[in-house]
Amino acid sequence: MNPLTPRLPSHTASTLRQFLSAHAGPPAAEGVVLGLSGGIDSALCARLAVDALGPDRVLGVLLPVDGFPEALRQETEAYAHTLGIEHRVVPLGPTLAAFRSALPDLTDRTTVGNSVARLRMMTLYALARERRRLVLGTGNKSELLQGYFTKFGDGGVDLLPIGDLYKTQVRALAAELGLPSAIRERAPSAGFWEGQTDEEELGVAYVDLDRVLYGIEQLLRPEEIADRTGVPLETVRAVAERVLATRHKRRLPPIAKVGLRTVGLDWRE
Repeated sequence: MNPLTPRLPSHTASTLRQFLSAHAGPPAAEGVVLGLSGGIDSALCARLAVDALGPDRVLGVLLPVDGFPEALRQETEAYAHTLGIEHRVVPLGPTLAAFRSALPDLTDRTTVGNSVARLRMMTLYALARERRRLVLGTGNKSELLQGYFTKFGDGGVDLLPIGDLYKTQVRALAAELGLPSAIRERAPSAGFWEGQTDEEELGVAYVDLDRVLYGIEQLLRPEEIADRTGVPLETVRAVAERVLATRHKRRLPPIAKVGLRTVGLDWRE
């Protein structure tokens, strides 16, 4: 095994269950609401939530837009049924169409994709508020460090249980917990448009991305990371530059300091 490959600690599953129980169970909350996409991240988060809270405290929501494959929808609903959780399907096509008709000059597909992510989160928060539940995010460490999420979309959540797991660790935990192979082997995608995949947009396979990020986490120089992983130096540098360029997505909005103590600067909760 490559020495920079992040391994999955043996206590991971129990730690994440304890985390969810402490933050999303009574008296803190009455459970969680999360989006189910058919992908490995949301499937793993749903399974962990069921293990920690019980199926009656987990609501899974499918939020398809036009072009969402019917076979994937059926598979995702079947997985929710297997978990024994309540699930709903809320098609966002009409909502997105109304939004685009109000702003017909929006044509860039990334802009539209970000809008879809925010519509999804708005829906999840509306459902969560009615049930006194928290919105469970499904982002992983690889995505967070690369800024591969939408501000106030999939990045705007209450809890991120797998936010400290690289994508390859997510896959390892999913295998450990026996998630269906169809889910574990599916190419990761945000589902914003037909044929869209995470790795194509990121420009690097997750197995290589995680090795590079793990090297950055250990404060290794780009040259050393490239030497120890076999990943081209230009790719290592591009990944490192993206970590720096997306810092703003992992921080609270900057606030101009006027008073004695300022939120996000020197206010202590």
